[in-house]
Amino acid sequence: MPFDTHNLRPKRIALFSGNYNYVMDGPVRALNTLVGFLEEQGIEVLVFAPTAKEAAFQHKGTLVSVPSVALPGSRSEYRLALGLPRRIKRQLEAFQPDLVHLAAPDILGWSALRWARKHKVPAVASFHTRFDTYGRYYHMAWLEKYVTALMRRFYHRCEQVYVPSECMREILAEQDMAKDLRIWSRGVDAAQFNPGRRDMAWRRANGFADKDVVIAFVGRLVLEKGLGVFADTLDELRRRGVPFKALIVGDGPERERFSTRLPDAVFTGYLQGDALARAYASSDIFFNASITETFGNVTLEAMASAVPAVCADATGSHSLVSAGETGFLVEPGNIDAFADKLATLISDDTLRATMSQASLAHSADRTWNAVLNRLLENYSEAVANCPERAWQGMTRRDFSAAE
Repeated sequence: MPFDTHNLRPKRIALFSGNYNYVMDGPVRALNTLVGFLEEQGIEVLVFAPTAKEAAFQHKGTLVSVPSVALPGSRSEYRLALGLPRRIKRQLEAFQPDLVHLAAPDILGWSALRWARKHKVPAVASFHTRFDTYGRYYHMAWLEKYVTALMRRFYHRCEQVYVPSECMREILAEQDMAKDLRIWSRGVDAAQFNPGRRDMAWRRANGFADKDVVIAFVGRLVLEKGLGVFADTLDELRRRGVPFKALIVGDGPERERFSTRLPDAVFTGYLQGDALARAYASSDIFFNASITETFGNVTLEAMASAVPAVCADATGSHSLVSAGETGFLVEPGNIDAFADKLATLISDDTLRATMSQASLAHSADRTWNAVLNRLLENYSEAVANCPERAWQGMTRRDFSAAE
């Protein structure tokens, strides 16, 4: 009789990430939600990640700070972990994880992967970001094929690799990125993000008239978020004489340059919690031109807030936006096409209202609890398929039930 993977669910998990609490972004939000869920299931989690002097928020779980340095240049808010020194390896060995989860193919990820293979602990990975595409935005496109090859070597050494959407899985399968690609989708907190958060007084306080159509951007203000395409598209709308207002939610190294490009936009800075939910719901159209995300967390949050989206037809949004129903998907970088779709939504109140309700309906079945329970089943299978560690920590009763 095959093993019951529920009885082989991991009891201790070591999670490795290049960022866990010092900059809030989509991957970090997903990882913190995961750790909170696992601890609610009675599973111990030890998180190994770089830390900064000041955290961006109160993280979930137990965090072990690993040695790191700030990235040079415009991305100095992010840190690069320098691997696993002996004292941390001793802490990891004392913890005796049943499973190692790797969140990035960086130096820390490679070090943890080598440790897991040496100790015969199953290693799984989650694919959060298309790091291979970053060079396109920093005049180093020639690096892409080398970064892709390095990522392929990393993920092929993992038992399972979790991607957030079917379209992402198809792309990575074509690239032979991993031997076992599985879906770890993302959820949304509908109690937090919902149309009831719309606040007309807040809009007015920010200079928006009730009749204004507000186009929102939410995210880190970095080049790879498609800031250039966003600004060029709004310039094209102005050239056509299309009326709109712009709302920019987020912060980052490109804020000064971006605010110069969009002098009439309202910049709120970084928002979280109720303030972020209010900003989403108080906008009218969500515009996401980025192609680097593997899953559009911000797009899903906008949909849950009943805001139709105009997005690049890329992995981050392709599996979320139903073109012509909840919003529009546009060829990446096509300024005229982005402007066409935005202009259509701006000018047609009925279409915008219809897409708003459709967006809300489409987001309704994406709860975190369902998503994370499926991931836990995958964890259990990874442990079951590693007999050297599969029975570690099991009681005699557990073993009898699994036979």
